[in-house]
Amino acid sequence: MDHEIDVLVLGGAGVDTIVHVPELPVPFADSHMIRPGIVTRAGQSGDFVALAASALGLRTHHLDLLGDDPEGDLVRALHRDRAVPLTAVPQPLGTKRAVNLVGPDGRRMSLYDATRAADTDRLPEALVRELAAVSRHAHVVITQPCAHALPVLRDAGVTISTDLHDWDGANPYHEAFALEADLVFLSAAALDDPERTMRGITGRGRARAVVATAGADGAYLLADGELTHVPAARPPAPVVDSNGAGDAFAAAFLHAWLHGEPLHRCALHGTVAGAYACTVPSTRADSIGLPELRAGVAEEERRRAG
Repeated sequence: MDHEIDVLVLGGAGVDTIVHVPELPVPFADSHMIRPGIVTRAGQSGDFVALAASALGLRTHHLDLLGDDPEGDLVRALHRDRAVPLTAVPQPLGTKRAVNLVGPDGRRMSLYDATRAADTDRLPEALVRELAAVSRHAHVVITQPCAHALPVLRDAGVTISTDLHDWDGANPYHEAFALEADLVFLSAAALDDPERTMRGITGRGRARAVVATAGADGAYLLADGELTHVPAARPPAPVVDSNGAGDAFAAAFLHAWLHGEPLHRCALHGTVAGAYACTVPSTRADSIGLPELRAGVAEEERRRAG
């Protein structure tokens, strides 16, 4: 079957305001002088995956709810400027927004505006079905409307991936995503026992592979019952910000996977893209290109071969 879309991204469109702080947690004070300043730009998890996948040459389409507001205009402009098709379902409550506090070491804390979503939010089933019918794969962000789209995607026969982010392995909200996806990404940051959580996902769900990213410690890949450690790639420049690294990892992994690479090489691609993302200030939404990704993977393979 010929597909018009390689990766359909559902959810995760929004705007972040980046605030650089002297340290995390922020010391209490009447005021802080902020440098290099406060910047508002389009780009949340779904935006980053869509842009990163497109930058690698995958035909990408993004679907989410957006408000008729300045934040929504920023998201539309970002997709238009990067030539990433976007289908925006009207959101009367407004476009999702967050404040990211970024420390000098690149760590971040995100504060999400919970007033711009409702339990009744839905992506129209007919629209999801129509887009899924012409897609090879769907990457689903863990926003509430996307949970209701999972059965539609499964019925359409597309493969599904998701990113559970800093799931603690217990919060029931994440389980629908974890158990319905063929590929599951998550951060190991909040997990006492990453292997136990990863095996729980494969044991109870559909996942062919689970990847737990671990920052400077690389990542862990669980596939065919075997847990493998994937070392971190060397960043091509100084590390300035971890924002978007997990999204970059997922997009590069998906690019390799959709091109038939074995899972351990997919994870290697992910580490190279994630390391690159850590060198990009969070005030920008830049993604690694395919030539740079291939060169980085080749360099890592040479380095690891000794």
